Amino acid sequence: MEAFIAAVECGSFSEAARRLDISAVMVGKHVRQLEDALGMRLIERNTRRQHLTAAGQTYYQNSREALSQLRWADSQVESLRRFPSGTLRISAAENLGSSVLAPMLARYQLAWPEVRIELVLDDGFVDLLEDGFDFALRIGTLASDLPLVALALGGYQMVVCASSDYLARAGMPESPQALSEHRCLGNMHWNKRNGWQLGETFWPLQSTFSCNDGQSLRQAALAGAGLLLQPRVLVAEDLAAGRLLPVLTDWLPDARPVHLLFHPGRQTSATHASIIDWLRREMPLVLAR
Repeated sequence: MEAFIAAVECGSFSEAARRLDISAVMVGKHVRQLEDALGMRLIERNTRRQHLTAAGQTYYQNSREALSQLRWADSQVESLRRFPSGTLRISAAENLGSSVLAPMLARYQLAWPEVRIELVLDDGFVDLLEDGFDFALRIGTLASDLPLVALALGGYQMVVCASSDYLARAGMPESPQALSEHRCLGNMHWNKRNGWQLGETFWPLQSTFSCNDGQSLRQAALAGAGLLLQPRVLVAEDLAAGRLLPVLTDWLPDARPVHLLFHPGRQTSATHASIIDWLRREMPLVLAR
């Protein structure tokens, strides 16, 4: 198509060849291939001049606009490849998304303001393709046959903590066996077995206050409602300020892995590559607090 358009606009195959930086023979070959594909003659030529047939005139008018649109599309794709822009849809677990990922993505947008972000918080399973997500952040061990790239971003370290007011009333638990004597706060999403995993042992307990939101449980612990098993990153500021105190530090469970999930090939887009690099750099630093 491009050789045909150049031949029409330049008035000859030789001038079209100079524009396209190919030989005149190659220009003629491309034009003949196009005519063969269409089954119609587009250009009539003799040794001194050329002119368009009626079919050639119609094809030129339409193909010139199509080529312009194609070049515009190429430039848009090239821009996406080189410069982060467009929309990113990200799924994340609720507590991780609200307390850790949301402020991290806000900082990302300061660096890349042309990128729009749609963050959906859900502790359930999502299908990246079917649900229209570019990425998902998930906590815990992944299935070995997962057909996705799983990029490790660090560990979600847990901590048992309580307010000083609660500990003054109820006493400091010296071992997990003492949990039965304490009021314990339970997260309804990952505490469905009615107990806490501390070290290598599962300790049964009945939560006296349960909620499906980590920040609400944090507020309850600050108010003195009981012992809380919570991701350390969600209460790091409270621990540093002394509003919450760590307990049972010798029985902490192993850190739960955090992964960024995406389909292979996502790194080829500048937008996707930029968020992958950002999270790979920033997330481990935040989770290590």
